[in-house]
Amino acid sequence: MITPKILVLATGGTIAGQAGDAIRHDYRPGQLGIDEMLAKVATLGIPAQLSGKQIANIGSEDMSAAIWAALHRETAAAMADPECDGVIITHGTDTVEETAFLLDLTLPTTKPVVLVGAMQPADTQRNNNQQNIANAMQVMRSPETAGRGELEEMGAGAGGSGSGWHAGGALKPSGRRPGRPRARGR
Repeated sequence: MITPKILVLATGGTIAGQAGDAIRHDYRPGQLGIDEMLAKVATLGIPAQLSGKQIANIGSEDMSAAIWAALHRETAAAMADPECDGVIITHGTDTVEETAFLLDLTLPTTKPVVLVGAMQPADTQRNNNQQNIANAMQVMRSPETAGRGELEEMGAGAGGSGSGWHAGGALKPSGRRPGRPRARGR
């Protein structure tokens, strides 16, 4: 099996956020950098060559046209790079759909692009950030994702019910629009 080369573009959000501890009320999105995130993901042992680039480190409510332009430019370059097999974008949940929509309208769908976020900050006991990135890697690596446009993978948040995609020989939507996060309790 060929080890895929995946570019991970980071924009911040809860997936890179910190809360300090369970009783503090000073949650801060976008605190972890891409290098720290990739080092944690590497411990999962998923075969992939990951490279990362920090585009921003913000709460996604602060997404701007300048950040979207930089994200678009880097993703388009990865689409044109024959050495890159796909792109994962870490993103906050407030504006992930707007980013996915923009990229879906403006980029070729020759390679998979998976946007991934989380519902719990990276330093909380119940975070699933590494698992969500691992899920995005599995979605991205499937041949069935090529040509499908931008996909979102949010996985199971605290109390959530699981990935929006699952592999069972082939990727299959879980009964809802492809790539959309599942509402809690459904």
